[in-house]
Amino acid sequence: MIQTVFRCPSAGALALMGVAVCALIWGTTWYAITLQLGTVDPVASIVWRFGLASILLFIGCLIFRQPLNLNRTQHLAALAQGAFAFSISYSFTYAAEGRIASAVVAVIFAALALLNLILFRVAAGQKASSGAWTGAILGVIGVAVLSGAEALKEGGLGSGAVAGVGFAFCAVIASAFGNFYAWKGQQAGSVVIPQTAWAMAYGTGLLVLYGLATGVAFTVDASPTYLGSLLYLSVFGSVIAFGLYFTIARARGYALASYISALTPPIAMLVSVLFEDARFGWPALLGLALVLAGQVLLIRAPKKV
Repeated sequence: MIQTVFRCPSAGALALMGVAVCALIWGTTWYAITLQLGTVDPVASIVWRFGLASILLFIGCLIFRQPLNLNRTQHLAALAQGAFAFSISYSFTYAAEGRIASAVVAVIFAALALLNLILFRVAAGQKASSGAWTGAILGVIGVAVLSGAEALKEGGLGSGAVAGVGFAFCAVIASAFGNFYAWKGQQAGSVVIPQTAWAMAYGTGLLVLYGLATGVAFTVDASPTYLGSLLYLSVFGSVIAFGLYFTIARARGYALASYISALTPPIAMLVSVLFEDARFGWPALLGLALVLAGQVLLIRAPKKV
């Protein structure tokens, strides 16, 4: 008798698949975001994106009987997570992309894994292995090599771009603090999807208040291009990707999860080649090799951060 043995994927393999899916989605959202720019204020576009995403997450929680009731500590963590990860970070990201090339922003965002290691070490006393530190640093170097030449070729850090670089660094720092408060919610016993739903709702609400105070026009572009990109960014770029991201972060650590930001530029560049006729030389291959090497080190790192 022949027996076929089916083996369940290991935790590392599942984490790797989750990272790949998130990187694939977020790598394509760079192009989708460009379809949102134009007639609608960026703040309004962010509100529509995360407002719709939070509604979908709440509906999903009700369907799958996920607990939506949070205690005071969990709500405060979700509020802080929403403020940093969805409101502040994305506002600064859009502001940065209005001043510098998106490739420069991608280079700066590659520092997220390293910032997470530093923040969790300082604020939570968590130690990471040397492999995790090496992997995070390789990610920064790899993405810098991958997109640095292209950024400079497009104008990069010319006059007036200093503010854009500062905004990008603010966005990355805000994302790191968003991860920290997501972890605080985890420590308080909240479930990942309900907490993410509340965090997106809080972040959306804060942006609405900011928009009302600054005179933002909350309009919608009814064109198929805008609405299609909005649905993609809400469903895939927010509901699915962030759900996977924070699930991976809880299971394998925030340094590994945030390394997705180092893997998205190669995918974004591939999308640019396919849809925008962009061309990249040998530095892209070298940078990609460094990024993937760093990914392997973070996947195999034994210490969760």
